[in-house]
Amino acid sequence: MEASSARERRIIVFLRGILFVSLIILSYLLLVMPMTLRPSALPLRPGDVAPRDLQAPRDIEYISEVRTEDARAAAENAVAPVYAPADPSIARKQIERLRAALHYISTVRADEYASPDEKASDLLALQDISLSEKTIETLLALSDSRWEAVSQESLRVLEQVMRNTIREEDVETLRHSVPSYVSLSLSEAQAQIVSELVTAFVVPNSLYSEEMTDAARQSARDAVKPVTKTYKAGETIVAAGEIITPEKFEALELLNLIQPQRQWMDYVGAGALTLSLAVFIFLYFRQRRPLFWSDIRSLAIVGILFLVFLAGTRLTFPSHTILPYLYPLPAFGLLIATLFGLDAALALMFALSLLAAYGIPDVFGVGAYHLLTAWVGILVLGAARRVWAFVRAGMAISALGITLLVAYRLPFSPVDWVGAATLAGAAAFDGLASASLTLLLQYFLAQMLGVPTALQLLEISRPDTPLLQFFLRSAPGTYQHSLQVANLAEQAAERIGADALLVRVGALFHDIGKALNPAFFIENQTPGSLDTHQDMDPVETAQTIIRHVTDGLTLAKKYHLPKRIMDFIREHHGTLITRYQYNQALEAAGGDVLRVDIEKFRYPGPPPRSRETALLMLADGVEARARAERPQDEGALRSLVQSVIEYDRQAGQLDDTLLTLRDLHLIADSFVSTLRGAHHFRIQYPKELNENDSTPTVPRGISK
Repeated sequence: MEASSARERRIIVFLRGILFVSLIILSYLLLVMPMTLRPSALPLRPGDVAPRDLQAPRDIEYISEVRTEDARAAAENAVAPVYAPADPSIARKQIERLRAALHYISTVRADEYASPDEKASDLLALQDISLSEKTIETLLALSDSRWEAVSQESLRVLEQVMRNTIREEDVETLRHSVPSYVSLSLSEAQAQIVSELVTAFVVPNSLYSEEMTDAARQSARDAVKPVTKTYKAGETIVAAGEIITPEKFEALELLNLIQPQRQWMDYVGAGALTLSLAVFIFLYFRQRRPLFWSDIRSLAIVGILFLVFLAGTRLTFPSHTILPYLYPLPAFGLLIATLFGLDAALALMFALSLLAAYGIPDVFGVGAYHLLTAWVGILVLGAARRVWAFVRAGMAISALGITLLVAYRLPFSPVDWVGAATLAGAAAFDGLASASLTLLLQYFLAQMLGVPTALQLLEISRPDTPLLQFFLRSAPGTYQHSLQVANLAEQAAERIGADALLVRVGALFHDIGKALNPAFFIENQTPGSLDTHQDMDPVETAQTIIRHVTDGLTLAKKYHLPKRIMDFIREHHGTLITRYQYNQALEAAGGDVLRVDIEKFRYPGPPPRSRETALLMLADGVEARARAERPQDEGALRSLVQSVIEYDRQAGQLDDTLLTLRDLHLIADSFVSTLRGAHHFRIQYPKELNENDSTPTVPRGISK
């Protein structure tokens, strides 16, 4: 039997390995699907000539980065250069320079020792003013009073001119207009001198501001809204023979009609992510051992669900603005949580969210959106014992989705009110669709896998169900025993964080097989009735007792109990032996172990493979011994509980259950607490005599 069990485990490990590797490969192919599943992709670049008509294979609406950038560049180029306001300090500086030049001319004119030619030469040497020879001759010939008038007029005219806002392109125009500023009281020759003197000092006083110009251009760019481009399925993007412009290339690339450059890097990146997540999932599940890890059919269904949801994301996420937020990806996490528990759902949802968002423009925003909404939905769903729990989970997904859109979308992408309302509606639909899809699919998948959901467990555990009614009528004693075991196991499950509802329902049905032969079991026998065990061969007795497991499986199949509940029937005795009958056979054989085949007294098993079925085994053994031995105090009760747990542990029945020593300690405490309340240890009172007779009576005890 051990060899057969080891062989089965090896087969399961082998098949699990094949499924896991297949899941990795298929996930990788789906991740690179935009590259591998596009036979029409061409190795074209902007500026190439289209070899044939290239048409949109599907409807697409996207923000065109090329058109948006062109519009922003046009808005930027339309901004005129920005000049600073006229600077009065420049005018004052120029007036001072003119005043210095006039002082120099006056000094030259007043030089008594210089000849006219020397004075003319000195005036030609002026750096700021280039005077003509005729002007110099006239200037030297002026009387002092006339020269003084010319000097004052020059300063006045320059001041008037420099009061204007003068830019670089305006300088020549203003220099030509200088004569119009000269007083008409001066002669033509004197006016000419003033014009030449002033013109040399007219300079720009309003300078170009690069900083202000850049700010104006940036404002113009920012004011341009993103340009949206739309193509309908079948619409020609580029006709044969046309030049592929950057704008057309962008559309072709988004529609996967262009073979991207450095394609091998995309393959390597996708492979690295897939492999990393595969290692994470393997290590996580090897530690946590989810329900589907040892069941090949369940593992296959989980893998198929994972691939279906991933394929949906790879088909809808790229090149779409709204669909990534509309796609009910959290439904996968809710489904796994409903069918296989919280731990498996959180881990698988983490991997799926990262793979789903890989390679799309807003990878972090979309990834965080689906990961966090799914995680919150899973946590809000909880045990999923009511339809209202699914509604709450959907509402939580919608609310958090809108919050995350505010966090990730609004600050970084320009969105108008219509766009914001559309995204909010997508998030609301995401929550509603995820909850509805989960509620619908979990029923069919639970039937297919034999994995009961909380709603199904509540339904089949109702006392008025046909099987429980048959159980109650046929074997009322065993039924009461099952209720006691259910209470014990349920409270212990809550203490260690196991699935308490599953444990309770499994405990209700674990001895259902006794209903087919109820009189054989002592709890269904009336006091004083003949004990049929006394006259039977120990082997026959053991086989009849053991048969209640297979009988229970027969009834479970007949009444369509979930496969997970059948595990409780199958595993609640594990591979233990019927010790009482074995000891009888051993006694009859004179204590010769070789004359007794122990395997005829062994339950078919297998040993418990989960914490929940292990709890049932322990609770069943504890309740049966406590009912038989009736411990009189808490110390005896605790000793009884510890002995049952230790026996099962040493028999190897708990090896595959992931129960820790701490769990066993908590289970023992829970059993003692529950049984202490059920057995009511009583104070022993002395006997009293009735008034009318001498018959001793015992008053009702008072529970401690």
